[in-house]
Amino acid sequence: MRLFCLLFLLPCLSVVLHAADKPNLLFIIADDCTFRDIGCYGGQAKTPNIDQLASDGLKFERCFQAAPMCSPTRHNLYTGIYPVKSGAYPNHTFAREGTRSVVHYLKPLGYRVALSGKTHIKPREVFPFEYSSKGNNPDLEAIDRLFGECRKDGKPFCLFACSNEPHSPWNKGDVSQYDAAKVKLPPYYVDTPEMRDAFVRYLAEVSYYDWQVGELLKLLDKHGLKDNTMVMVVSEQGNAFPFAKWTCYENGVQSAMVVRWPGKVKPGNTTSAMVEYVDVVPTFVEIAGGNPAPVLDGRSFLPVIMGQADRHKDYVYAEMTTRGIINGSETFGIRSVRGERYKYILNFTPGVEFRNACTKSREFKSWIAKAEGGDKDAADKVRRYRNRAGVEVYDLENDPYEWHNLAGKPEVGDVEKTLRAKLDEWMRSQGDKGQETELAARERQGGGRQKKAKKGGRKKKGASS
Repeated sequence: MRLFCLLFLLPCLSVVLHAADKPNLLFIIADDCTFRDIGCYGGQAKTPNIDQLASDGLKFERCFQAAPMCSPTRHNLYTGIYPVKSGAYPNHTFAREGTRSVVHYLKPLGYRVALSGKTHIKPREVFPFEYSSKGNNPDLEAIDRLFGECRKDGKPFCLFACSNEPHSPWNKGDVSQYDAAKVKLPPYYVDTPEMRDAFVRYLAEVSYYDWQVGELLKLLDKHGLKDNTMVMVVSEQGNAFPFAKWTCYENGVQSAMVVRWPGKVKPGNTTSAMVEYVDVVPTFVEIAGGNPAPVLDGRSFLPVIMGQADRHKDYVYAEMTTRGIINGSETFGIRSVRGERYKYILNFTPGVEFRNACTKSREFKSWIAKAEGGDKDAADKVRRYRNRAGVEVYDLENDPYEWHNLAGKPEVGDVEKTLRAKLDEWMRSQGDKGQETELAARERQGGGRQKKAKKGGRKKKGASS
């Protein structure tokens, strides 16, 4: 009889142990932070917590998101689907009805799936997270309770801790850590007092984000969750200065990514494998013991995390839609593809001036004033930012800041042809009709309210982030 009971209970016990052994997932994301500015990526921002994570885990040298704006970035992160296919491609956008998110995939696997801080996603039916927020930032008290409850109940969690930093107006953090006169401006900036002032305030807020990362790690330690939690920290799209956010240059679509997973990830390692934000959902599903849905555009990079592979994707893609953003060009659609070495950018309307919130900023106006005062370098950078060629091709190995356009040059003819074919193939797979898709962007804003407001003679203005 005892043997029968033991045999009967063994399968049940196995399920319970399996659930308890599932790792927790903590994903921490910044807001408008250029990856190059983080300490462990060679930047000047003081980021001791992120730097320590890189020492304790794996640093990705080539991680990308599919859009250089907040809302489409977050939609593609949580759904594992590229922006145009999900319908969430302009800013202040919403996913198509019936779209599934990470919540739908992880809850059936026994996880509590929460989001604390900045949202910028719609509709709630697609994103049924456990929500909390404190001033558009992660609510540390709510997260403390979540960790405590999950530890007590033996239930795994997946938490997206979403900071609002270092999004402008750059009014957080300790600016005294940085000297505006001594800070080294990136070579694609115009050196003005206004630019230096803004840059150090931005760096201080990157440090504030790093402090938030540190507080979240302390909560893991407090509840004894460190050893069974995979932590993934990213920088999101680039900052709101020129040549980053709102562009498909590397500063706009490349992201920092650092992963710590004690006992699983080898400390102090780096990888050059190319991964994308759309790959996060299938990776988390595989870690949780599930099978990633075939509808996803992304695919799991767990073998890279575990040190079993050093390659993941041969090409990564991005898109940008200015229609509907603050001070945005009425239409300036951008699509891009990059391989191991070369980057191809397609601008749909090169004759249109490129505009966004940045071009009305105090910093950019100081660039213009310096250019009008006869400074040739300033004039060149203002021109480059406002006006683009129809096609741009860059050798990222020799030109990491994408300053020398090789489009049309015989030496890259085959590369240009191959990349254009890859981009066309990707656009077809997404139902992306190019300029036609751009002109329909307002129909994908405001959760459907945009169209109704327009019919009533009122035009809703999009925001910059």
